[in-house]
Amino acid sequence: MEEKNMAEVLEKAEVLIEALPYIQRFNRKIIVVKYGGSAMIDEELKKHVIQDVTLLKLVGFKPIIVHGGGKEISKWVEKSGMEPVFINGLRKTDEATMEIAEMVLNRVGKSLVTLVEELGVKAISISGKDGGLLKVQKKYSQGKDIGYVGEITEVDPKILYDLLEKDFLPIVCPIGLDEQFDTYNINADDAACAIAKAVQAEKLAFLTDIEGVYKDPQDKNSLISELTVNEAKELLASGNIGGGMLPKLNSCIDAIMNGVSRVHILDGRIAHCLLLEIFTNKGIGTAILGEKETKFYHE
Repeated sequence: MEEKNMAEVLEKAEVLIEALPYIQRFNRKIIVVKYGGSAMIDEELKKHVIQDVTLLKLVGFKPIIVHGGGKEISKWVEKSGMEPVFINGLRKTDEATMEIAEMVLNRVGKSLVTLVEELGVKAISISGKDGGLLKVQKKYSQGKDIGYVGEITEVDPKILYDLLEKDFLPIVCPIGLDEQFDTYNINADDAACAIAKAVQAEKLAFLTDIEGVYKDPQDKNSLISELTVNEAKELLASGNIGGGMLPKLNSCIDAIMNGVSRVHILDGRIAHCLLLEIFTNKGIGTAILGEKETKFYHE
């Protein structure tokens, strides 16, 4: 074998050896992946994400995907001759918009099932309505009625446990029922966080359109690889966190405080970001850890 080819083969072997302790550490553990942002729109990125999650399944993880679909919903609302309306960042969802949202989200879920099945893994797309997975109440935005937008009150994870036990990869769209069995749209971040807490996930990973958490948002060299919950709270108190990262970081802290071991914020625009974060020593995003968790990255 030529020297160059041998070097490439050895490099691949080193990558696999580097991944080994992570595979051992998280074998048979549940990981919840919140899938959204550009990685849902770009077909190439979509394939990379599904390849990552499928590989996690095949090496012994128990992944659950929770997906959004906001941009796709807006596209179909406009096609129907309506104008998407947002109040304080939340979609105002009347009956007609809710019907479109449910149709679109279920369609997205089935498209992800197809991609997973193409890679030889069994997958099932469900909504929060199935098996009473997500129970909700009407959510208000600063006192304003925004229609059929739900706030999760209860998670019954039995259907997820049943699917995992039967070796399926569950793909969940964020729709739930209230006590009157009316259908509500749910923020996908909230749904992923609630599900991760309910199944006591080892990891919750948010695929976003940002690189991670910065100590100083103006300084791209200040990306933080790992934060404890207390450090995350201090960062929030500093006033340096704003915009869409504020509710996301609060969701991360909430998940950790309720039994999730680690939460990852990753840039879904980077190909194979999940594998790079989970299976390499340095990682590429930001990991928030429970206080009992040990630092995992090494120089």
